[in-house]
Amino acid sequence: MSIIKSFSVGNGDMFYIKHGSSNFSIIDCNIDDDNEKTILDEIVSEKEGKVITRFISTHPDEDHLHGLKKLDDKIEILNFYCVKNEAIEEDETEDFKHYCGLRDGEHHYYVSKGCKRKWMNDNDENDGYNYGSSGINFLWPITTNDDYKEALKLAAEGKAFNNLSPIFTYSFQNSIEVMWMGDIEHDFLEKVKDEIDWPEIDVLFAPHHGRDSGKVPDDVLKKLNPQIIVIGEAPSKYLNYYPGYNTIKQNSAGDIVFECHSNSVDVYVSNSNYSYDTSFLSDATTKNSTFGTHLGSFTPKNS
Repeated sequence: MSIIKSFSVGNGDMFYIKHGSSNFSIIDCNIDDDNEKTILDEIVSEKEGKVITRFISTHPDEDHLHGLKKLDDKIEILNFYCVKNEAIEEDETEDFKHYCGLRDGEHHYYVSKGCKRKWMNDNDENDGYNYGSSGINFLWPITTNDDYKEALKLAAEGKAFNNLSPIFTYSFQNSIEVMWMGDIEHDFLEKVKDEIDWPEIDVLFAPHHGRDSGKVPDDVLKKLNPQIIVIGEAPSKYLNYYPGYNTIKQNSAGDIVFECHSNSVDVYVSNSNYSYDTSFLSDATTKNSTFGTHLGSFTPKNS
């Protein structure tokens, strides 16, 4: 079994994956005074017993790294994953400075399309350890792509960070397939979409918090063919609701948990009054769980 959790942190992102192996992954960070104790205590509790912990930073906007120093102070980040970049800010926050220190420090790992790393997606059982693979694979960036080079240039000038975002998937035992895109923008995706090998997936976390400015192009969505799109917590007037696709709206759902088994996935939300259509899920029964209210279940495509 593995657990994927999307925290409800307002206009920002924070996730973790409690892998079925000895891995634990955190994706982005948005911690403030109101949620600090709850989130940090949960991270510490859920990663207990895991040998490999990694932090994946999609890009250095404040709503994706706020509280990063507090998180690092709490758990000591020894595996910091990000794209190789020289992003600067005119008015650096403490967390941006901390991001740069981790990005440029001894424990960084720079991600790109097809990168391989032990226990991320390359489990060598002959090395004396058997920590298992995390099932994380990066589809983007292609560092030689001209449009991506322009995104790097803009970041190095302190002008824009969204299109630094990598595209990556997580899969569990050849079952569930989930995709993240950070805050990558629609216009940028239109330019580079033909450079990316798009797999069929089960769950897509809509880029840029579900904003229309980050809408995934229709031809890409057809290839991905997600069973569920999670729409983030941007203000409703900016959201694209992906008509024609099954969605869970984090603005209303609160925290979202996917409890992944080899042939089924249970979906939970923290808001017991979530009232949007969930008829695409089956087995909507009351289950005793610390994860929240059980919305139902679905069968992964590869099960």
